[in-house]
Amino acid sequence: MYGPILSLKLNNDFNLTFVYLYGKFDMRVEGDEKYKLTRRDSDFALNYRLNDYFKIFTGIKYIGWSFTVPPNTYKSDGYGPGIGLSVTYPIVENLFLLANISGIYLWGTAKFEDPTLGVHSGGYNEYKEYGINSNLSIAYYINSVSTTVSLGGRFQYLKSDYFPFKFAFETMFADQTNKFYGITLTATYSFSI
Repeated sequence: MYGPILSLKLNNDFNLTFVYLYGKFDMRVEGDEKYKLTRRDSDFALNYRLNDYFKIFTGIKYIGWSFTVPPNTYKSDGYGPGIGLSVTYPIVENLFLLANISGIYLWGTAKFEDPTLGVHSGGYNEYKEYGINSNLSIAYYINSVSTTVSLGGRFQYLKSDYFPFKFAFETMFADQTNKFYGITLTATYSFSI
């Protein structure tokens, strides 16, 4: 996934962050069949510095995805609150260990469209989704260009509970778990206004 990360420092203790990520993945449905999943992930958070090492944060998260299993197209959009803790630990001058973990709880709608059904082209499920999001990385601050470069990993685990289906296909979506993970690489430029 890729996208921008913006952060605004309000004072020495508070800052706002916004993250938007987009990506396409291989996913498996019912055995070994592979399909392309398009995913969007966004966070807006208020961070509070407890001390030189720890911050707590809370905010709003959005997760959206879509994929096609011919002839059907599936789409989902979920929103909800999150809360977490982050740690910045200095290793040596300008080199830091960064870690964070957060809990999230989302409400959303999963829809499908089947062009073979004509006027009755789809239906939807309401769902709730909860889980954890975590990151661990090593960061190096390059003073001469006011830029921090970090390399690490991300893991996200979500459990989805679907409410009764709002169309004829009641077994279309079963309760499920989703795991997303991978390597992260960021470059953050800092400046004062």
